[in-house]
Amino acid sequence: MDWLVISPWLLAGLFFVAVLAAGLPPTQALATNKLQGVGGSFSASLYFVRRGTVKLAGQKRTIAMTLLGSAAGAILIQHVLAELLRQLLPLLVIAIGLYFLLMPRLGAEDRQRRLSGWPFALVGGSCVGFYDDFFGPGAGPFYALAFVMLCRFNLATAHAKVLDFTSNFLAA
Repeated sequence: MDWLVISPWLLAGLFFVAVLAAGLPPTQALATNKLQGVGGSFSASLYFVRRGTVKLAGQKRTIAMTLLGSAAGAILIQHVLAELLRQLLPLLVIAIGLYFLLMPRLGAEDRQRRLSGWPFALVGGSCVGFYDDFFGPGAGPFYALAFVMLCRFNLATAHAKVLDFTSNFLAA
């Protein structure tokens, strides 16, 4: 995974932990984090769509499943105990940061797809979308990882930004 994917996530994760440390309830901290993520993920998505790197027509199923997964995560997070989230979320941010820091380089070249269509939409869209709006930090790299590992894309960042915008927009 490259720093183009990791560095924005790292900044968002640090912001999220700082907002939690300041005493904001976890659900509001997640929503604040998502709101600030909407602008960046939208502008990146627009850039990649305008350049033709991402074709929205080919992403319809995955975008729809991302919306469904995100909605489920956003609804469920409101019913979890705030104190449990306050303790769990900073640990999760650290664990995800270590995972991506120590992960080997993936996606150096395009290979044959493992999943496409509805199976990818269910895994890469709804599962990561649920994660994004339930826990939040690290979803962008997880979208990119899904495209690299399951679709064998080497330019996963472009496609990941569209899904990241989708789940950020729904949560905000």
